[in-house]
Parts: sequence; structure tokens; C-alpha cells
Amino acid sequence: MATCGAAAAVAAENVALASLLHSRCEPGTRRRFAISCSARPRNLSAHQKKKRGKNVAPKQLSSNTKVLLTSDENGQLPNTSSRTSIQPLQQGTSSSSEENTNGAIGQRDEKIAVIGNEQQEISKDTHFGSDFLLEDLGGIIQNIEKNILLLNQARLRAIEDVNKILTEKEVLQKEVYLLETKLSKPLAIEGNIDTNILISIFTELIILKEENMLLKADAQFLKAKLIELAEAEEFLFKFEKECSLLDGTVREIEYGFLIAQTDIWKLTPLECDIWMEKVENLQGMIGCLTNHVDKSVALLDKHSDLQDKIDEIEASVREGKTSEFSPYVVELLQQKLKAAKGRHQAGHQKTSNQTEVYRKLIEEIQKKLGNLIEKSDRTSVEHSVTDMPSEFWSHIVLMIDGWFLERKISNTEANILREMAWKRDDRICEAYFACKGTKESDVMEKFLKLTLSGNRHAISGLHIVHIAAEMAPVAKVGGLADVVAGLSKALRNKGHSVEIILPKYDCMQHDQITNFKVLDVVIQSYFDGNLFSNNVWTGTVEGLPVYFIEPQHPSKFFWRAQYYGEHDDFKRYSYFSRAALELLYQSGKKIDMIHCHDWQTAFVAPLYWDIYATRGFNSARICFTCHNFEYQGTAPAPDLSYCGLDVEQLDRPDRMQDNAHGRINVAKGGIVYSNIVTTVSPTYALEVRSEGGHGLQDTLKMHSRKFVGILNGIDTEIWNPSTDRFLAVQYSATDLQGKAANKAFLRKQLGLYSEDTSQPLVGCITRLVPQKGLHLIRHAIHKTSELGGQFVLLGSSPVPHIQSEFEGVADQFQKNNNIRLILKYDEALSHCIYAASDMFIIPSMFEPCGLTQMIAMRYGSVPIVRKTGGLSDSVFDFDDETIPIELQNGFTFDRADEQDLSGCLERAFSYYSRKPMVWKQLVQKDMQIDFSWDSPASQYENLYQSAVAQARGAAQAS
Repeated sequence: MATCGAAAAVAAENVALASLLHSRCEPGTRRRFAISCSARPRNLSAHQKKKRGKNVAPKQLSSNTKVLLTSDENGQLPNTSSRTSIQPLQQGTSSSSEENTNGAIGQRDEKIAVIGNEQQEISKDTHFGSDFLLEDLGGIIQNIEKNILLLNQARLRAIEDVNKILTEKEVLQKEVYLLETKLSKPLAIEGNIDTNILISIFTELIILKEENMLLKADAQFLKAKLIELAEAEEFLFKFEKECSLLDGTVREIEYGFLIAQTDIWKLTPLECDIWMEKVENLQGMIGCLTNHVDKSVALLDKHSDLQDKIDEIEASVREGKTSEFSPYVVELLQQKLKAAKGRHQAGHQKTSNQTEVYRKLIEEIQKKLGNLIEKSDRTSVEHSVTDMPSEFWSHIVLMIDGWFLERKISNTEANILREMAWKRDDRICEAYFACKGTKESDVMEKFLKLTLSGNRHAISGLHIVHIAAEMAPVAKVGGLADVVAGLSKALRNKGHSVEIILPKYDCMQHDQITNFKVLDVVIQSYFDGNLFSNNVWTGTVEGLPVYFIEPQHPSKFFWRAQYYGEHDDFKRYSYFSRAALELLYQSGKKIDMIHCHDWQTAFVAPLYWDIYATRGFNSARICFTCHNFEYQGTAPAPDLSYCGLDVEQLDRPDRMQDNAHGRINVAKGGIVYSNIVTTVSPTYALEVRSEGGHGLQDTLKMHSRKFVGILNGIDTEIWNPSTDRFLAVQYSATDLQGKAANKAFLRKQLGLYSEDTSQPLVGCITRLVPQKGLHLIRHAIHKTSELGGQFVLLGSSPVPHIQSEFEGVADQFQKNNNIRLILKYDEALSHCIYAASDMFIIPSMFEPCGLTQMIAMRYGSVPIVRKTGGLSDSVFDFDDETIPIELQNGFTFDRADEQDLSGCLERAFSYYSRKPMVWKQLVQKDMQIDFSWDSPASQYENLYQSAVAQARGAAQAS
């Protein structure tokens, strides 16, 4: 069709060209053109007629044949539809269809070419008009030749298509012939085929069809059974999960029961409500366990036919119903059946056993709980008052102080009740529990009746008040908080009455305070020429009575979302120091010792002697402890007047004047105006009297008789690896397997390499400040990596560029699975690092005391320290023969350079890897060293008593 269309298009173009030729001829002029058309007669010569007579049939034009047009005598082109036709082309096309050979086409083209030449000779004799444009005729002829060429090309393509069709037709005819042959063959031999054979064949076909249907049905059956097996496996998986949940619940209940059974012997009447709440929680857990058991039994009953289903499938396999499947499928099915049967039987047996055990356990726990409750009811009234916890007595003291401050009782009544509470008088306890559940006014009335009795006991202990900016765990930034809490608890345990006064920070840990409430009283204190109100909150922290002062000042001094680092810290803490003394003054208490800490509360010393002692509040003596002489609290001298101190009297070299002109030094005022001055280690006390005093060395030398260094302790109840709740596994010096387990746990938690269990782990927990030897910490990280160890750093910096610098170090080691830097503080993680580390590095430039080395040894991590300050007083080199063997507990270096640190690390690594038994003995020795507050508290107690005795002696003499 495409070929015919192209030919028609070319023909139409030829007609258009002919029309154009006609338009170029002059009117009236007769033109004659020769055309190779057999339909028109011609005047031929005899020779030409003879040649023409020899032509038998017209042939097809070749691609090079020219078609000549002839006009009539009037000069008009002949009618192409009736008179003129390009017969050679049409006849050639017809001939090609009939003969179907290229050779014939070539011969015909040659003959047509001869005719064309003859016509050209005739055309030479033809007379043309002189006015005919020969140039235009040549162009038209060229266009016609091009069109003829296109027609020939289309014809050739049509011939090729026809040949392809004929070839395909032949192939199809052969296939048809073969099919006809196959179909006709049975007919040809039909007479030789037995009818029975045909019937047999058809019968077999029908049987095969039926078997195929059965096979399909069996496949569906097998699919259904496999689905049932999958459901059974899913049930078994759920059942095993349920069993594991039951095990966990039972372990939790057993643990809770053991705690309850242990706590019942220490139960006090104050704790009855809390204990009963625990019992109710335990009973709720038992109920939950019962529900788990019932659920498991119901789940088991729901699938009670599982065994029948398994047996049914197994029977199907044995009977050969799956014979049509491949042996592999049958074997796989048998394996699945065997596994499902085994798991079902084992799960059923295990569940039945566990269900029975759980039911018995529930009955036993419920029975024991009933006995415990009954015993608690009997002993709650008879409980010995001597077993009452410190929290109880702290609560009583705070309650009495609140009554006095709220003007509900007199000063005399308050003092009598305080003395009874400090003495732990059993009458206080009996009166409190006799009124339990009644209004507070009834309790107060009962207490006041006790003051009428003349049987009063003398108090042997001291009344000590700590005024500080921090206390662990409610408000902690550094070691100061640990010292305030630890020392206070140790002094309380020695029979002294201890109270603490803190600012009420908005960011403190309120959940660490019990019985937290605000008193119905407002304390007014002086500041910057005005009186400002203060709310007073009370609560117990670590069993100690604590007062929290909340200033109602427009500057919102302690609503800053942080403890330190504000632009007006000098004002904030001078205000707090004045308000704390005002609280003590208005409470009417007879205080023996006021202990203030660091420059933030050093204002107390000059305020007490210059203002409050003159008002009659002069029973107390002042102890000032400076935990770090680098921080001294300097400010322009006029700022001292904010809290009411006389700047003119105090801005003197022998009082509070700083070395810098025009400034005052609060820490210096604490030294000058206190009766006792302490720092946190003996070596640091020596250092600060020389170049380590940061400008206060001369003042310390002048007051050296009242200046002493006492090594801090640690709270061994909090820092105890055998009871530490933050650890994955608790352990002790006699059982170090838990330490290895904690090491593995930390490695997994931090993504450290854990294949080599013997690879040493070095820990470092510190604030990233210049004092801590930052360049040595960086070197320790690289050196540890070089020695084949692992390093974990926990800590952050308040200095932005230092924090950024260590973030860069962390990025550098991000892909190193032996180094981890956690640039924040995380209490729980710190416990884990102490327990997991083999060594603990503290390369400080100076260290007043240091607590981390003591905690590290408590957890069996051998310290590597620079000999300075408190580190020198607590860590003694393992290779130093001048030190007794029983005191050798770590590794030390002197100079603050990388070379000394590298040598120290190499020695520690050598002992760890080459002498494991020696290392184990060192670890066990370190864990058994007593770093508790007992010894430091005794030293403070002696200082307190000496100062108080001198004061009392002076008062009696006067």
C-alpha cells in the first residue's frame, strides 16, 4: 500500500509539471512532443516500422528510461486520463508480478531503452517553435526523471516485500502439508488399529485427568497443612515469649519480695505507709503474674488440638498421600513435622511445669506477705525508737523550726523540743505516732505538753549549720556538693545536729527532696538599702534537714536555669549569705558552728562578726573551707556595700582588700574573719602558702595557726560497686567477675571493639578546664591508642573554645572503635565507666583534693595521676620503694609534660599485660582502702569542739 501511494504521488507531480509546461507555451503556437506511448500512431520511417514490427510485447522501463511527452497540434498536452498513459511503467509492474524474475525485468528495460532512443531520434526531426523556452523544458524533464527514479525505487521495495510474503507462504504451506500428513496418517491405517487399544488409550487419558485433579486436591491439602504448621510454629513462638515474660515477672517478684523481707526488719513506724504501698505494688505484680499464667493456660487450651493436627499430617505422610511430590518436598515436610512435634511436646511440658511452679510461688508469696503484714501490725507500735532513721528526726526538727518561725510556739518551747529531738528522745517519737493521722495542731499540742516535764537531758553533740551554694544530689556542679553532703552525714552519724541552708534554685533536683514544703512565714533581709522578703522552704535531703531560701527580689537571683556563671554572681551570693544569717538569727537557735564553703558564702564570716554578733547572735563560731583558691570572688570595693558591710572598714590590706587596686576579695575576708580555715588536702594546704595561693599566700601565712588541710572523703554508700544500681552487674574485691561483665557492657554500649577481652580500658571523668591538664589528656588519648588500649572520656567544658576543641578530637576518632569521647556529664554513665575501666587517668596541673581517684580505686580502677595536691595524699606509686608496700596503690608522674605521662602509662600497661596476678592483687587492694568520711569528719569534729570550747571558756571568763 505504501508503494502504491508513493507512485500515485509521483504521478500527480508529473501531471502538475505537465500543466506548468503548458502554461509556458505561447497561445496559438502548435507544439509537438514525442512520448513513448503505444496508444498513439506515429509517422515512422520504413526502417523504424521494420524494427517496430519485431517488438512482440512491451517491456518494463528501467530506472534510467526517460518518458517523453508529446503535445497535440494545437500545442496542448494530451489528456492524461484518456489519451496519454505511461504504459511501460504500468505494463512493467504487471509483468513483474507475473514473471517474478529479475532477469526478465532487465531484458524488458533494455528493449524499452531502444524504443526510447528511437523516439529521441524522431523527436530530433520534430519542429519546435522558436519561442519555446528550452531551459524550462530541461528543468521539467530533470524533475520528471527524479520522480521516475522514486517510482522505480518504490517498485523495487514492493518487489522485495512480495518476495518475503511468498517465502513465508511457502513455509506455511510446508507446515500445513506436514499437519495434513499427520492427520491423514491415522486415517490411512485406521483399518489396522484395534478398537480396544483406542478405548484403552482414552481410558488412560481419563484416568490421568482424574489423577491430575486428585494431585491438585492433594497439593491444596498439603498447602493447608503447611499453613497449619506455620500457625503452630507461630503459636509456639508466642508461647515461648509468654514463658520468658513469666520468668521475668517471677524474677521481679522474687527480687521485690526479698527486698520487702529484708526491709521489714528495718521497718519504722514512719515508713509504714510507704511499706504498705510497696506491699500493694507487690500484690499487684502477683496479680499480673496470675494473669500471665491464666493467659498462657488459655493459650495452651486454645491450641490443644495442635498435637492431633500434627499426628494427622504425619499419618498422611506415612500413607503415601504425598507420593506424587518430589522426595525433597516429602523430606522437608517430614522434617517440619518432626520439629513441630518436638517443640510442641517440649513447650507443653515446660509450660505445664512452669504453670504449676508459678501457682505454688504465688501462693507462697501471698502467704509470706500476709505474715509480714501481720508482723508489721504487731511491731509498728513496739518498734524501738533507737532504730528510727535520720529522715524521721530531720523531719521532726524542721517541723519544730517551722512552728517557731510561724510564731506558733515560743523560743523556749522550740529550744526544748529541739533538744529532745537532737537527743532522740523516745517521748517525741511516741507523741508523734500517737497523733499520726490527726491535724498538725494536735501534734503540736502533744509536743508542747512534753516541754512541761522537767526531765531534760543535756546534749553532748554540737549544733552545726552548713551554708553552701551546692549539696549533692539536689544541687550539684562539682566536688563541693559531695563534700557538703558527705561531711554532714558523717557528722550526724557522730551524734551532732546538722542542718544545711541552700539557695532555692529553679534548676535543682526537686525529686531528691522529701517533705518539701514552704513555711507560712516571710523572712526579710537587707540588700542595697532595702528590705526584701524571702520565702523559706524545708525538706530532707539524704536524711538531713535542709532550708531553701527563695528571694523575692526583682532580679530573680536564683531563677537563672543554672547555678553559676551569671554576670551578677557577686550580688546573688552576697544576698544569699545575708538572708541565710537572717534566717538563723530569727530562728532563735543556739548555733555552735557555722560552716561556710568557698567564696560564694565567705560573706558569712564578716557579716556574722560585724553585724549579727553585735545583735546578740554570737554563740556560734565560723569555719571557712576553701575548696579551690583559684576562685576567690573579687569585685569593685563599693559592691561590698550591697549586703550591708562597711566598705571603708573592710577595704584594708589586713582585711578584705585585694592585691588589685580598688577591689575587694571575699575569700580573703573568709580567711580573716573565720575561727577555723580549712582546705581539702594537706599537700594543697602547703602549696597554697607558696605560689599556689593565687595571691593569698601571705594572708594564709599570717593566719597559718588556724589553717589546716583535711583530705576529703567519699560517700561509700553511694559509691559502692556491690550495691550500685547503675551497674549492669554488682561486684566486690573478692568477686571481680562482675567488673569484667561491666567492661563488656560498656564496650557494647559505646560501640567499642570487644573481641579482645584483655585489652586495657583507660577512663577519664573530668571538667574540661585548664586546671585538669587538657594537653596531657589529649596526649593520653593518643598514647593509649598507640599502646593498643582503649580510652573513654566523659566530661564537658564551660569554656566554648575548649568544648569546640574536644569536639574536634571526638570527630578525629569517630571511626576509631577504641576511642570514645562523650562531651557531657552523665551520672549513670560515670558509674559504668568507673566500674568498667582498668585504669583511670588524672593529669591535673593542680588538684586541691580530687575525688575521682578515690572513687576509681573503690571500683577497682588503678589511678594514673600527676603528683600534686590531694592526688599526692591519696595515690602512691607502685614502683616507689620508699613507700610502704601496703600504701602503694597506683602510678604517678611529676612533671606536667607528655614524656613523663607516657612513661607512667607504659609502666601501667606493662604490669597489666605481663603480670596479671600482680595487677589483680593491686586492684583488690585499692578496692579495700577506706576513703569514707569517717576519718575526715573526726578531724573536723576535733576542730569544731576545740573552737567551741575556747569560745565557751572565754564567755565564762568574761
